[in-house]
Amino acid sequence: MSHAIKSYAAHAASGRLDLFSIDRRDPRADDVVIRILHCGVCHSDLHKVRNDWGHAHYPMVPGHEIIGQVTRVGENVTRFRVGDHVGVGCMVDSCHHCERCAEGLEQYCQNNPTQTYDDVDRIDGMRTQGGYAETIVVRQDFVLRIPSGLDLAGSAPLLCAGITMYSPLRHWQVKAGTRVGVIGLGGLGHMGLKLARAMGAEVTLFSRSPGKEADALRLGAHHVVLSTEPTQMRAVAGQFDLIIDTVPVRHDVNAYLPTLVSGGVMVLIGYFGALADLSTLPLINGRRSLAGSLIGGIAETQQMLDFCGQHGITSDIEVIRMDQINEAFVRLDAADVKYRFVIDMASLGSA
Repeated sequence: MSHAIKSYAAHAASGRLDLFSIDRRDPRADDVVIRILHCGVCHSDLHKVRNDWGHAHYPMVPGHEIIGQVTRVGENVTRFRVGDHVGVGCMVDSCHHCERCAEGLEQYCQNNPTQTYDDVDRIDGMRTQGGYAETIVVRQDFVLRIPSGLDLAGSAPLLCAGITMYSPLRHWQVKAGTRVGVIGLGGLGHMGLKLARAMGAEVTLFSRSPGKEADALRLGAHHVVLSTEPTQMRAVAGQFDLIIDTVPVRHDVNAYLPTLVSGGVMVLIGYFGALADLSTLPLINGRRSLAGSLIGGIAETQQMLDFCGQHGITSDIEVIRMDQINEAFVRLDAADVKYRFVIDMASLGSA
């Protein structure tokens, strides 16, 4: 059984979204029904609706930074009650039996996690549709509890941008005194500054653009390095234990590798394509590493939310109406937002 709800969907790779009716399944025994209050706008939403990565299916309802309130629970649900404020991130299921799932790393499920949208439900074969909609139905194991006191709208980007930054910071054991560099001050980068600072790290922003120092310091950076200035880059050679590269487009990573300490790690989280002319010399000479990271598993995502609750961390956002999404996509493509758009989903109810 299913029921129809309002959403905003893309129907072609033009990227334009319009009001559309989709079907949501009736809840199974372990499902939670969520009325969506806020949904963040991720750069990957734009890539997906434009089919930049291929294999897109339409109609497509984006959105994987979902904050909502529980309206109904299945008979076997024990973790949530009607009225709870909850979140849903980039995954809504996984195989539950592979080695990665057993380790709590559902994001690396060897049989592929079920994505929140533009994917196929493992049980009934329905296409998954995301958070630009009135409601969503998700099995309880992939629903997250939002700590009381956190701003709900500002919490939405934590479900993707927040955990994407938190996971490598935790995996490489950032703590008081760790020297962390963050490349790029965008939706991901600004969360990295906040999280690393709260973990006690000494935090530096690398930026290609002058004039970002005041904002970077406000967000948690101790230092700012202009990466287009060779003198500044030479001055920080051999300084960083961990660098997280958030840049979402093809770029040259070679300039940053010598700024790592011997044994240091540079982690790519922003760009999914081939690297341009990577020099292995600084890797070999300093036993440095170049790594990658995705989001976190469900347990780690809950840990991140609880950490943010303890430290009062949310994303810097601009709230928009649902009918402003196409304009927001244009601005997002031009990096014209500080630092994440979040849709007030109450505006969909009047559409």
